[in-house]
Amino acid sequence: MEDIIVPSAAHLPLSLDSLEGIDRILEKLSPSSAAPLPVSNPTVPIWSAAPDSNPLAREGSEGDFTTDADVCIIGSGISGISAAYHLSNLARQEKTSLKVVVLEGRDFCSGATGRNGGHLTPSLFNSFGHYVQMHGVNGARRTVELENQTVKDIIDLVDEGGWASDIELVEGGHTKLLFTKNELGCMRSDWKAAEAAGIDLSATQWLTNKEMDAKYGTPFPGIHMPGYNLWPLKLVTKLYQHAGRASTPSRFLPAFFTRPGPFSLTLHTHTPVTSVTAIPDAPEGRRWRLSTPRGDITTSYVLHATNAYASHLLPQMIGKIMPTRGQVIATRSSVPISDFKLTSSAWWANEGFEYFFPKLTKSADEHPLVVIGGGRESAAPGFEFNVADDSTVNDKVGHTLRSFLPCVFPGQFETGQEPELEWTGIMGFTKSMDPFVGPVPPVGDEKYAGAYICAGFSGHGMTRAFKCAQAVAEMIVADMRGEKWETPSWMPEWYLTTPSAS
Repeated sequence: MEDIIVPSAAHLPLSLDSLEGIDRILEKLSPSSAAPLPVSNPTVPIWSAAPDSNPLAREGSEGDFTTDADVCIIGSGISGISAAYHLSNLARQEKTSLKVVVLEGRDFCSGATGRNGGHLTPSLFNSFGHYVQMHGVNGARRTVELENQTVKDIIDLVDEGGWASDIELVEGGHTKLLFTKNELGCMRSDWKAAEAAGIDLSATQWLTNKEMDAKYGTPFPGIHMPGYNLWPLKLVTKLYQHAGRASTPSRFLPAFFTRPGPFSLTLHTHTPVTSVTAIPDAPEGRRWRLSTPRGDITTSYVLHATNAYASHLLPQMIGKIMPTRGQVIATRSSVPISDFKLTSSAWWANEGFEYFFPKLTKSADEHPLVVIGGGRESAAPGFEFNVADDSTVNDKVGHTLRSFLPCVFPGQFETGQEPELEWTGIMGFTKSMDPFVGPVPPVGDEKYAGAYICAGFSGHGMTRAFKCAQAVAEMIVADMRGEKWETPSWMPEWYLTTPSAS
């Protein structure tokens, strides 16, 4: 670690050391209006551009519409579908009849999950020192444990189902590039804090300039750590299909859950929820009415898994979860795979603004296609906060993405080459960068019994949402049974929305 030297990065097409600016912007941002519904004409990401890549795209968008359910989940991304998956497991384990409906405003998994960079890498020590200051050593350890457990559970599920090739899972690790002395100092400090807290860092490797140049063809030093990359849309599709196959005998629950039959899961895409209203003195325990252009659906429990769009239905989330536009391109290397040095590693650079990985190739003559996102620092001072339109792109951000790889990996990419595809997606950012998980907080005297939220992952949902959704699913089932939900040892307690959640 002591041999690492950070060369000048002045030639890079980037605004370096921009995180402090983002922190200031986040503190000052106080949006006064609710998020809109997702636009109807979004850009097309690489994940859904391929033929038959999204078999559930318009599932349940026509024909019969479900008008009653035990649990309604709004949103079909990693949070919503993970919650459906965990509910199916709990129903099977408890031998409980349960009717779950997922409502999605556009195509299946067409939000941030279906548009992200495809990384599945737990954060072993990044920002560890910050979490120690904010939540103590044990709290900081929980942030690592949650992400490690999320990745482990997903990989175990993929292995069990034999999905690896279907979702293009690659265990190539994750390499962090260091561009500034300040960045190096922060990473060293976080690494030492995590090491002192007993975090297992044995699989991380600090790489000098010479080692990085020889291995990857870049003059900047780096850190290599465990990690995966995958096709996120296909992972979520598999999760939904797996959950839908659950079949269990029924068992008595409170009166309004005594419907005969096994666990059932229904998906209605292109069915935006326009309002959620409480039903006073609801018959059979149906506490909520969800209105859509296709009709209303009544339910006992509703889970808001809408991430950036949470405030559209929940006014108490205005200013708490902010729509934030991210941008991604898919671009070819100028050399075939036989001469390509980036290998299968996923990458992270410039304080996390840029992230990229090469997709799998089929032959030695093929030029690898690299998916790279980021560039929001070029959109300063706004950083694309409070932008909810993913039908367009930002030209300044696009210029940074096009210029980044040729500058950082000279000889591997052609300067000025246009990408094969460019798209945007809307993330949900919070001021703390941490999500809201649990019962929807009340507003004054207005209660939200039976309403839950799992949203606000701030661009870092793939390694947090699966377990957070598990927690919410367990909360719902515990409430059904009239029991208290106990906070798991892996859950950061400050993610929880209300004390009653724990």
